[in-house]
Amino acid sequence: MTDQVVTVADAIGPFDIRGVMASLPHRYPMLLVDRVVSIVPNTSIHAIKAVSINEPFFQGHFPGRPIMPGVLIVEAMAQAAGVLTVQSLNLAGSGKLVYFMSIDAVKFRNPVEPGCLLDLHVEVVQMRGAVCKFSGKATIDGKVHAEANFVAMIADPPKD
Repeated sequence: MTDQVVTVADAIGPFDIRGVMASLPHRYPMLLVDRVVSIVPNTSIHAIKAVSINEPFFQGHFPGRPIMPGVLIVEAMAQAAGVLTVQSLNLAGSGKLVYFMSIDAVKFRNPVEPGCLLDLHVEVVQMRGAVCKFSGKATIDGKVHAEANFVAMIADPPKD
């Protein structure tokens, strides 16, 4: 991202579900980050989604062969990026939201099935003002299952 030197000492985390919920407005059934392993502010995040057969989408996607929908894998990466952004910019409790703007170069490599831990690795490509570009990968046991580039913006929530 920049020429700054980032070290392991700069990392923050881990965060349990309470820390995740303090960073994101999402709640069940749309909260798709269960834990944060580590964050290097303004640089990267490693988060976890525990994929359970109890997820409501598995009832219909697909009966007899449950597979996590690809769009939800991308959403999980975006939520991890949201936690990274909120924590990097100290926005927790500010009311600011991180909104998706675009998704590019999405590739689904392998299906994600119940019973796995989905590792979400997201890196900042660029932070410029209220717009942030990210690159993300979703892996299981080191094997890439999905990847995407995406852009988000930091904004105030809609007015009532």
